Amino acid sequence: MRLINSTTFELRKFDDDNDIPPYAIMSHTWRKDEVSLQDMAGLDESWKQKAGFQKIRYCCEQAVRDELKWAWVDTCCIDQSNSAELSKSINSMFRFYSRAKLCYAYLADISSDDPKKLRNSKWFTRGWTLQELIAPSNVIFYNASWTAIGTKRDLMHEISDITHIDEVVLGGGDLERVSVARKMSWAATRITTILEDMAYCLLGIFNVNMPLLYGEGERAFIRLQKHILEVSFDQSLFAWGVEIIGNMPHSALSGLPI
Repeated sequence: MRLINSTTFELRKFDDDNDIPPYAIMSHTWRKDEVSLQDMAGLDESWKQKAGFQKIRYCCEQAVRDELKWAWVDTCCIDQSNSAELSKSINSMFRFYSRAKLCYAYLADISSDDPKKLRNSKWFTRGWTLQELIAPSNVIFYNASWTAIGTKRDLMHEISDITHIDEVVLGGGDLERVSVARKMSWAATRITTILEDMAYCLLGIFNVNMPLLYGEGERAFIRLQKHILEVSFDQSLFAWGVEIIGNMPHSALSGLPI
C-alpha cells in the first residue's frame, strides 16, 4: 500500500500490512486533470498546478488537523499504468477503506453545507463510491470548498433515503447478513465510466476476489456472479433476474446455470 505523507506530499510504499500506519482516505469522483503517481514521483513539481492537486491538498491538510501523518488518494497512490498493481489494489479497495481511521468524502459539485443538498451530488451515482460509503466506520462529507457537511452517522437517515442502503448497514452492520439481491439493488442506479468497472467496484461488497480483464465487456459481471455463487448459498442472486446493474446489460445472467 502506498501512502502520502500529509505534510510533505512524499509517497511511501508499505509492503508489509503490519507496518501500515494510521491513515486518512479520500473518496471522490474523478475529474479532468487528476494528479497521478508518476506526477508526484517526478522531480518537476508542476503537478501542483493541476486542478486535481487541490483536493489532495485539502485531504492532507485535514489529515494533519486530525493528527494523521498519512493519507491515501486513489489517483496518485496507485500506479494506474501497472496492470498487476491496479488489479491488486482494486481487489483490496474495500479493505483500504475499512482500515482507514477517517474517510473524507469530497463532493466537488456541492457548494452548500446543507445536508438536504447531498442528493444533488454525482458522488451518490457512481459505482466506486458505493463501497467507499459502506466500508469505512467514520466518513465525513465535505463540500467543494472543503466545508464539513456532516458525518455518515449524523446524516444516516438522509443518506439511507438517497441510496436505499439500510441504516443498520451504514452504521456498521454485518454485510454478510444482507441478501445478494439487496446488495445488487444498491448498485442498480449507479454507473461507471468503464463497462467492466461496474463488476469490479462490487468485489468488496460481496467479499470476492477475481482478476481484472479490461476488454471483456459484460463477461466481467458474469464472472462476478459466478464468484458470488462459489462463496454464497444465497439464491436471491437469481431473484434479481435480468435487471440492469448500473451500465451492465440485460443479458448479464445469460451465462449462469439456473
